[in-house]
Amino acid sequence: MLQRKARRLLPLTRKRLRWVGVALCSTCLVLGLSLGQRPAHSTSTLPTANQLTISTPTTPHPRLANNPTQLVEQGKAFYQGGQYAAAAEAWSQAAQAYKGQPLNQAIVLNQLSLAQQELGQWLKAQDSLSKSLDIVGDPPAPEYLSIYAQALNAQGSLNLSQGDPKKAMNTWGKTAKIYAQLGDEIGRIGSLINQAQAQQVMGLYLQSRKTLEKVTAELDQQANPEIRATGYRSLGNVLRLVGDLEEAEKSLLLSLQNAEATDAPQEVSMTLLSLGNTARARKSYDLAIDYYQKAAQSPIPSTQHQARLNLLSVLIEKQDWSQAQKLWPQIETELAGQPPSRRNIYSKVNLVKSLVKLNQDSPSQTPTILDIAKITAKAIQQSNDIDDPRAQAYALGNFGHLYELSEQWSEARKYTEQALFIAQATNASEIIYQWQWQLGRIMDAQMEIDQATSAYQGAYQTLEYLRKDLVATNPEAQFSFRESVEPVYRELVDLLLRGGNPSQENLKKAREVMESLQLTELDNFFRSACLDGQIISIEDIDQQSAAVVYPILLKDRIELITSLPQQEDLQHQSMPIPQAKVEETIQRFRDEIGKPYTHNETKVLGQVIYNWLIQPLQADLEDSQADTLVFVLDGVLRNLPLAALYDGENYLIEKYALALAPGMQLINTEPLQGRELQVIAAGISEARGPFPALKFVKIELDKISRLVTSEVLLNRDFTSTALQEQIQSLPYPIVHLATHGKFSSEAEKTILLAWDKEINVNQLNELLRSSEQVRPEPIELLVLSACETAAGDDRAALGLAGVSVQAGARSTLASLWSLDDQSTASIIGEFYDQLVQTGSSKAKALQKAQVAMIQDPDFRHPAHWSAFVLVGNWL
Repeated sequence: MLQRKARRLLPLTRKRLRWVGVALCSTCLVLGLSLGQRPAHSTSTLPTANQLTISTPTTPHPRLANNPTQLVEQGKAFYQGGQYAAAAEAWSQAAQAYKGQPLNQAIVLNQLSLAQQELGQWLKAQDSLSKSLDIVGDPPAPEYLSIYAQALNAQGSLNLSQGDPKKAMNTWGKTAKIYAQLGDEIGRIGSLINQAQAQQVMGLYLQSRKTLEKVTAELDQQANPEIRATGYRSLGNVLRLVGDLEEAEKSLLLSLQNAEATDAPQEVSMTLLSLGNTARARKSYDLAIDYYQKAAQSPIPSTQHQARLNLLSVLIEKQDWSQAQKLWPQIETELAGQPPSRRNIYSKVNLVKSLVKLNQDSPSQTPTILDIAKITAKAIQQSNDIDDPRAQAYALGNFGHLYELSEQWSEARKYTEQALFIAQATNASEIIYQWQWQLGRIMDAQMEIDQATSAYQGAYQTLEYLRKDLVATNPEAQFSFRESVEPVYRELVDLLLRGGNPSQENLKKAREVMESLQLTELDNFFRSACLDGQIISIEDIDQQSAAVVYPILLKDRIELITSLPQQEDLQHQSMPIPQAKVEETIQRFRDEIGKPYTHNETKVLGQVIYNWLIQPLQADLEDSQADTLVFVLDGVLRNLPLAALYDGENYLIEKYALALAPGMQLINTEPLQGRELQVIAAGISEARGPFPALKFVKIELDKISRLVTSEVLLNRDFTSTALQEQIQSLPYPIVHLATHGKFSSEAEKTILLAWDKEINVNQLNELLRSSEQVRPEPIELLVLSACETAAGDDRAALGLAGVSVQAGARSTLASLWSLDDQSTASIIGEFYDQLVQTGSSKAKALQKAQVAMIQDPDFRHPAHWSAFVLVGNWL
């Protein structure tokens, strides 16, 4: 009897574990809001926690049954209700009671491991699974296969939670085979989706994509609408996490279609909620609101609450204050009527985060901080009642933030330290860094700089540990990266460089932190931690005659860290220029440089920026005899055409060869010269859909083919498949693409045009990197000669860096904005001339080509030549 009842538990548990893309997000309920804001102003004084009636647990633990079958059912009810400590207690007692019935005991031990994982009790969870596997055998007898699969599924989840995605992937590979043997299609497809998620965490994007394509093909063949609905929803959620929003929406719409055919309203509402999250990720806020409103009609209270909470967050993001003011009291009332559970506590904290944003931004200034504190106090009380450490850490830390906002530093510090202690005790890294960061802000506000720096360094180290998980599996990190992750790095650099005369140790640490931020931004851009295999030590880079410059934008100043050739010590300068002024000046510079008759205005603005970024370094650069400047650019500086900076007499490009680095740890400084220069050249000269004709592309490709050995694909011959075949079959070091393209801060909107389709940056990765097994050498230079950064996107140049890194090319030559055909053909032709005729490095060949344009009366305006930038290896 128990085995039958226990098996009835399996679908719920398996569903939770199989679709890790969904399960991992269940504790990350907020989408797009951060509690990392510094206080904008002092608010009314808050009462202490005791005055808000927070106490030790007052609700006794639920009374447990004596019958083991009833204990199993009680554990199931507790688990489904988010009361994981009570579930673990019930299942632990049931496992003890079943000592004489080993099969039943194994089933319950698997369930127990799930609850222990939720509580962060990794050793206990592993022990429960080990005992279960000892009972069923490894390998098991045929009649024990389903229990064995259940244990392996839980084991995969535990492996991933403990930061071992490779082991998780292998474990889920076994479960897929077992489910196939059992004829369990939901289990088999779910295991494949889990494998894809583990591959994402490992940065194996191409393998993950192939796994998901296999899932799609198999779902297409399924006749059961329930399997299709669940499978497509899980697939859509994973696709959203990896940034493929268009395909995510397609999968979720298929899920919705099948869910509606099952007459299961809860399935429909869960898919509507996922569609809302996807629409929000695409910034289609009105569509997201529509989906959330429909999902809020769910018969399942937890889905109702999540839909309304996400709806509230979107309304606040849209600054629809009146609708937000109407909605939040309704949500508060609904949550107040729910029994204590982790889900309910997290929902309350989610509500608190939205209300903090509403309080700070809404003209009416309601709800008050005191109102918000009362909700948080209730969440803390409930976390104590159900004895859930993670929930306690989450609620207490947010309570500390409310005191931070009120500038009640003693209380803020007390509750933050309590939250941090509990989070560290339960290995809750995704919570730990938030409270380390918060503690650092509080100490900084109290002028305890050393202690603040130490706390910030703790947060930074935790984020480094978390980096793969954070960007690949946590949607909050993608929605609010700029609010909840990036500031940790910047504020730590601020502390390290504060005071005007930092030590060499602090300079090197600041450089390390900025390098890590560059990597984390790119990981966030790709939605996968795909760069680890490419990272090398900065100390191993041979700069030769190049100076490496890190301009760092902080709120009140520009910090410059420079590594000069053949010098171990770093140079440092600080310029008291507010970030807002820097951003406004760069935007004006970009606007003016694109106009045909603004030569003088461009020079004036170019000289202002030159005086900020170059003039402070001038004496050191001259002494070092550097002839190349490599910039690791930060923030809006990535959109800056450095070549056009002006010293009053000359442009910067007339004095130095220039290159950009997405991070020095990603640079392999091997010279291009010494290899035969052969080019795979592809281009589109004819109009395609909304893209106009590029008349000079044929001239451009003809000139390249006259200079170097070339394989040319023009117009109809330039398909994605044809390009891939050429790259795989010809080990040419240069790939030249003369076609329309756009760089965006979002990977799915960073595209290149082939004759047959638009290729986004992740597809380009698959196309170019698929050659790695057949090519003896990587692509040395990728040239993108008709591309531009997306207008109005202040981080669009991140897409340029993304293309460079994801393509696997050692260098990329591209333009920041769209140039006229003739200018492009001229500068590209001159660039190849210099490479072939003079044997120059890539950076110096580009420098000579740009200087030649300056000397030509028809092209001397910077609009014609300064857009081109070299990203990556400059040699």
